[in-house]
Amino acid sequence: MTSRTTDDYEAMYAAGVRAVTEPAFWLGQPRTGTASFTDYFDSLIGWERFRAARFGIRHHATIALNPKEANDPRCREVLGVLPRYLAKDGVVAVGEVGYDSMTADEDDVFAHQLALAADAGLPALVHTPHRDKLSGTRRSLDVVRESGLAPERVLVDHLNEVTVDLVADSGCWMGFSIYPDTKMDERRMVEVLRRHGTDRMLVNSAADWGRSDPLKTRATGEEMLRAGFTEADVEKVLWHNPVAFYGQSGRLNLDELPGFTAEATTFAGNSVLRGGSGE
Repeated sequence: MTSRTTDDYEAMYAAGVRAVTEPAFWLGQPRTGTASFTDYFDSLIGWERFRAARFGIRHHATIALNPKEANDPRCREVLGVLPRYLAKDGVVAVGEVGYDSMTADEDDVFAHQLALAADAGLPALVHTPHRDKLSGTRRSLDVVRESGLAPERVLVDHLNEVTVDLVADSGCWMGFSIYPDTKMDERRMVEVLRRHGTDRMLVNSAADWGRSDPLKTRATGEEMLRAGFTEADVEKVLWHNPVAFYGQSGRLNLDELPGFTAEATTFAGNSVLRGGSGE
């Protein structure tokens, strides 16, 4: 949501969204050192939580060094400061961790962060690579097994029709990112749910700096209903399953908030209002 506007928050609230979990991810260009990460992490657990709440949505985050930047020695220094962020309110998992290009450096960083998850008592969100996805998913599951982290505390994300069976058999949770024109769409997702059921299934909206749509969860729920799934099925996939997985952190805050109000409440001296006394 750091890449989205307040219009997105308003549209999400109107569509029924009441809570989000935002994974720490790559910003589109390389970071140059630890301070770049700490500023970003601080915004996820500070300003973004505040901004979402002003529009009636509870914001949570996962924190990690993402796989794409695990190969940059300037970035790997952030591993030393991760434990203090993993202790923060609103941080509900370690992630995204995993593979991008399946290098030796990514191996080391992946295993290290799974160990941090175990030490912090947090679940882990695993990113499967965009290229050679089947091999990357197998390798990811091997690393998870070697870590000793219980499979029910691991969500393996960015799955598709080729990789879902592997993760289903592993006992890990299965995640699917729904995009307008890549990875998965809502119609394909419904077919996956037909074949595999709704247990341990999570559906994510894409909400980043590329072509994406934070309302794809809603679109998936509507497609499920058209395909004959019940409202209870939709609630399980879009609400109860993510609450069950991320709730293992003990840090979910699901208290209902009102929608947008024009209160001039501030965070670090700044509000979401512009103009007049609210600026």
